[in-house]
Amino acid sequence: MFAIVRTGGKQYRVAAGDKIAVEKLPGEAGDTVTLDDVLLAGDGGEIKDSKGLAVSAEIIAQERSEKVVVFKKRRRHNYRRKQGHRQSITLLRITAVGKDAPKKVAAKKTETVKAAKEGSAEAPKKEDAKPAAKKAAAKADAKAAPKKAAAKKAPAKKTTKKDS
Repeated sequence: MFAIVRTGGKQYRVAAGDKIAVEKLPGEAGDTVTLDDVLLAGDGGEIKDSKGLAVSAEIIAQERSEKVVVFKKRRRHNYRRKQGHRQSITLLRITAVGKDAPKKVAAKKTETVKAAKEGSAEAPKKEDAKPAAKKAAAKADAKAAPKKAAAKKAPAKKTTKKDS
């Protein structure tokens, strides 16, 4: 079974056992990541429904790609600029394509929601939020209040040649 996955603004055709280099993903070598943005899936010549599918991959290494040299020149103007760039990449080994791929991202989100409901140390306390709310209200009142008009100045005296 194959799938077309989008990650890092690019699309990749993957199958179980493939090795691909993608834009840098968070994680260490040996970690498992899940690519949820599956655009298309199929088996042989048949196209299957990609809804609810995920691709599971193992991080092989965090590396940098080959160097790209950017050289600018304008002839007869003595203008030359040379700049190099190496993009950070992540090497992945695709382990599974399909519904059996594990989803770690959803589990982390539910844990943080539960912790916030229980009022654990990670969730902000209501007492800490009060001073910040008072400051925000004071700023809003200051902005809404009309500004005092500046006092008008007397016009400058006109000078003539006789005076000077």
